[in-house]
Amino acid sequence: MLNRMHLFSELNPSDSDILTQHSTTRTYPANSILINEGDDTDSLYVVLQGEVKVYASDENGKEVILNILGPGEYFGELALVDNEPRSASVKTIQPTKVMIIAKAEFKKVLADNPDMAFNMIQSLAKQVRDLTNNVKSLALMDVYGRVAHTLLDLASEMEDGKMVVNQKLTHQDIADMVGASREMVSRILKDLVNGGYISIKSKIVTINEKLPAGW
Repeated sequence: MLNRMHLFSELNPSDSDILTQHSTTRTYPANSILINEGDDTDSLYVVLQGEVKVYASDENGKEVILNILGPGEYFGELALVDNEPRSASVKTIQPTKVMIIAKAEFKKVLADNPDMAFNMIQSLAKQVRDLTNNVKSLALMDVYGRVAHTLLDLASEMEDGKMVVNQKLTHQDIADMVGASREMVSRILKDLVNGGYISIKSKIVTINEKLPAGW
């Protein structure tokens, strides 16, 4: 798993073994909080199975979902390099198995693998670009534009050429991602379904044809 991830792709087998041997593997049920915003923990988490959401919330409990991560993806890398408290919370969406790598062991391997450091810089740069695009979306697009942008961003192309959002998202999840009310998101999705642009089955969204430019 580690060597298939971009961050660890340059590791030799012995260093992969070091990280694996000094890691902890844990399984959590759905709706388990793995990290709280503001925590002082400093481990890297690798998702082996399942799915988690990365989110921020205010004092009233209102959430904004920043990312959804599945197998082969990771989180917590910022705490490995800046020694600051956690910048966001992470919660499981479904039963999830993670590998937890301690900062001390990670730093030892990183010191001997400059290519891995470059991979981490690339990963962090991509996150900055993604967050910039999300901010632009929130600032410049209407609610429909943000919903369409989010669906297209999350979708993967299948063998039949259709685009599918494999994450089982509720209307509230999408609303939390685009900064809108659940009722507004539900109306937009209903119209897209009625128009044949998308279909939804068991919370999985399939994009059947190009989404309209406006709503």
